[in-house]
Amino acid sequence: MVEVKMPKNIVQKILEEHLVEGEYGPGREIGIHIDQTLTQDATGTMAYLQFEAMGIPKTKAELSVSYVDHNTVQIGFENADDHKYLQTIAAKYGLVYSRAGNGICHQVHLERFGKPGKILLGSDSHTPTGGGIGMIAIGAGGLDVAVAMAGGPFYLSTPQVIRVNLHGKLKPWVAAKDVVLKMLELFTTKGNVGCVFEYGGEGVKTLSVPERATITNMGAECGVTTSIFPSDEITKEFLSSQGRGDDWIELLADEDAEYHKTIDINLDEIEPLAATPHSPGNIEKVSNLKDLEVDQVCMGSCTNSSYKDLMTIAHILKGRKAHPNISFVVAPGSKQVLENIMKDGGFSDIVSAGARIAESACGFCIGNSQSPKTDAVSLRTSNRNFLARSGTKSANAYLVSPETAAAAVLTGRMTDPRDLEGMGIQYPDIKMPEKFYIDDSMFIFPDDAQGDVEISRGPNIGEPPASEPLPEKIDGKVAIKVEDKITTDHIIPAGSKMKYRSNVPKYSEFLFEVVDPEFHHRAIETRDSGKHNIIVAGLSYGQGSSREHAALCPMFVGVKAVIAKSMERIHNANLINFGIVPLSFKDEKDYDGIEQGDELEIPDIKKIIQEGGSLIVENKSKGTKFEVDYNLSDREKQILLAGGTLQYMKQQGD
Repeated sequence: MVEVKMPKNIVQKILEEHLVEGEYGPGREIGIHIDQTLTQDATGTMAYLQFEAMGIPKTKAELSVSYVDHNTVQIGFENADDHKYLQTIAAKYGLVYSRAGNGICHQVHLERFGKPGKILLGSDSHTPTGGGIGMIAIGAGGLDVAVAMAGGPFYLSTPQVIRVNLHGKLKPWVAAKDVVLKMLELFTTKGNVGCVFEYGGEGVKTLSVPERATITNMGAECGVTTSIFPSDEITKEFLSSQGRGDDWIELLADEDAEYHKTIDINLDEIEPLAATPHSPGNIEKVSNLKDLEVDQVCMGSCTNSSYKDLMTIAHILKGRKAHPNISFVVAPGSKQVLENIMKDGGFSDIVSAGARIAESACGFCIGNSQSPKTDAVSLRTSNRNFLARSGTKSANAYLVSPETAAAAVLTGRMTDPRDLEGMGIQYPDIKMPEKFYIDDSMFIFPDDAQGDVEISRGPNIGEPPASEPLPEKIDGKVAIKVEDKITTDHIIPAGSKMKYRSNVPKYSEFLFEVVDPEFHHRAIETRDSGKHNIIVAGLSYGQGSSREHAALCPMFVGVKAVIAKSMERIHNANLINFGIVPLSFKDEKDYDGIEQGDELEIPDIKKIIQEGGSLIVENKSKGTKFEVDYNLSDREKQILLAGGTLQYMKQQGD
């Protein structure tokens, strides 16, 4: 009897090959083996503190890389102490350590380590950048990455795969950034939890790997689990140019593969777009924003800092000067990018135009440098423009392509880059090098000294705080009620406060400071009175960064439940990891009947989560009741009952 093989999409091929628990099927929870892990210094310190607590002698992943790319503006001792901690952790536990200055984790990983068909788990929400090279690359909380390093599976619901057929070819002055902004226009930033974008169609072959990576990078803003392109001849050429041709495999969807749904995008119909303040989902045509005066232009970040991006702007700016009203900043994505644009003449063109060259680091994207002036208009090639993320609350940040950014550098205002031809500027069609200049000296690779290394711990580095087991009932107050689209930046800020990420008691002082600076004081008072804190939220709560501190710090101040209209994947998982129960309104109208300060009780929550049944919340202040949903797997229930993942793992070990 001949076995009939069912056609499969790319996502299914990779996930099934890595399946270690569960059964692949819509909505079913599966556990997958992780090949590679990635951390950066802002999330890495806590991830490795948690890994240390597991007592594992060495990372069990094929490859684990610790990057330093976030907290590189070292004001005070805290960041430098963290970096030394990370370096010694890498040496002890068998990780590759990427030193400050080597570049942004996603750009560097794409260049030096990413492999088609592998699964990468990273403690950064833009880990899906690796999908540009044919990987399943997923962003997660640091604790999930620590578990993967310890050899444990990563759990997720079998995703619904959305096929995106690309047709035609981008016209001059239209970029990959405009493609993903179009995706955001179509899909918005909410309602896509549990989905994956898989790109296909004849238009794929017109896009280089860096262009594909830009598109997969910002798929994170739609809230999807990840995005992926096929691994084809373009992928092979890129890997060969990196001296890694042997890492290539062909990876294509089978003919007649099935998808949750399919959409078609004509590349030749896309025009320059911008995301307007204060969300990547607020999409507008650049032509409709013409003549908006611009104060600052920042080029770089993990989205648009590749060789192709920077050589494109170098050619546009060659022999020209930045407008006198523009503060112009460029941050190459990696040391490799910087060295190659220097070698090919692009660096001098950019500097001659008046650019301030920033480190090959996240920098302005996370608000820890280059904050714009009061009420500024800032054009950025990065991926997020949330309120106050730039470091200046009154500033308005717009997300645009490198081409649109370069046009504003020259004109001092928002300008459709297609109009540059009227200034005698021809579109530069930049080709990828056949061979990149490669220098891996900024990596520190593990050696035989593993296990004999003394871990360096500065005074800012504490132990991961432990959560309490789930109580019989949750009895407390609404510590805060927030609206739709509250991001992890709203919950716990990045920027200048990131240096406290190793010190949870201190970092928690800044919870919700953008929304309500009194939150911390109020939450601590409730916690110390013996009551629980409860957060009430609107749609798409917890979108944005993977930062687990948006769950870890609320846990520290006594938050035991979040009740939201809807919640984003990574944040939902992080809440469970730290023993906070994620709940959703059965009827969204019940949100309107709750106020900050209301006393809520969720009776018998422990018994109901153990045995099943309806979960009713009593609003003692209003004398009302409403029902909430809890969408939890059996494994997640056990984690919540234990008080979090670390406590659950200890119980399993006992």
